[in-house]
Amino acid sequence: MFSTPRGGRATWWVLGGVLVVVVGLLGVALGPAGPSWWRVPLALLDRLPLVSIDSGVTDAQWNIVWQIRAPRVVLAALVGAMLSLAGAGYQGVFRNPLVDPYLLGVAAGAGLGATVAFVVNRDATSTWPIDPVPLAAFIGGVIAVALTYVIGTAFGRSRSATTLVLAGVAVTSLATAAQTFVLQRNNDVVRQVYSWILGRLTSATWGDVRLVLPYIAVSAITLLMYRRVIDVMRVGDDEARALGVNVNLVRIVVVLAATLGTSAAVAVSGLIGFVGIIVPHAVRLLMGSSNRIVLPLSMFVGAAFLIAADIPGRILTSPSETPIGVVTAFFGAPFFLFLLRMREVRQ
Repeated sequence: MFSTPRGGRATWWVLGGVLVVVVGLLGVALGPAGPSWWRVPLALLDRLPLVSIDSGVTDAQWNIVWQIRAPRVVLAALVGAMLSLAGAGYQGVFRNPLVDPYLLGVAAGAGLGATVAFVVNRDATSTWPIDPVPLAAFIGGVIAVALTYVIGTAFGRSRSATTLVLAGVAVTSLATAAQTFVLQRNNDVVRQVYSWILGRLTSATWGDVRLVLPYIAVSAITLLMYRRVIDVMRVGDDEARALGVNVNLVRIVVVLAATLGTSAAVAVSGLIGFVGIIVPHAVRLLMGSSNRIVLPLSMFVGAAFLIAADIPGRILTSPSETPIGVVTAFFGAPFFLFLLRMREVRQ
């Protein structure tokens, strides 16, 4: 574990930003179609003001880079950053290192909403002003978390953290049962639904980026503003109250902010598991447990991780693609077992 003196924190954040840029350039440069990877940085430089470089990239190749690869990389960065930041925030306010962004029913609610959208929109001739799947997934996720919070806070405030987790389990089970019932009666959409559930960035566009950016920005800013207060809550609810922290208000704000951003991310990317667990833990293993460091650094590392995870899925099995959720699970499941083993050893 590295020490993090006050003067060194900015250095780590700069390094995190550099990591995202480097991995992002790699994600834009690599792909099954388009120009050679080494020509892409030259083409990007050629588009800068007052810079003229003969990159050898044709207009058709540049369209592949800018209209297909670039929005996919940017969306992966936004989703990875949001899931990691939300995971770190949830883990901080619940004081549970195994909590992930889907804890309060976001995944199940979004999955149910997306399933309903696929069923309603099964007719290819139907026209909608906007894609109904992301909208339905977002609404489903928000409704599920609202229901979780209503149930969780109905049993008193003294055990709000525990009851919220249990309520999330109950709402998740209910939404999953409803989704299974809908799928059972509409077998023709099963393939589409499970393709979405496994996570997808294949159809990413700049419109998707513009759609989720405001929600993720508001959520990220809110969580980062509360990172010092979350640190105080590590000592326990009673002790934090004695220090002047409004524990219930902080927990509500953090949960709502993390849920808003997670719902927006899930709406455009599908369900991508393990990112919200493995990234904050990896940061803690390197930098310590202070949320003042863990939250912002998790955001950078999460963005870089999901960009990197998307690369093998679209290259190794070309021309077909491996869903990004499969790739993250491939790395996340062993890491999750490693965390469980470490907790057992420490106990």
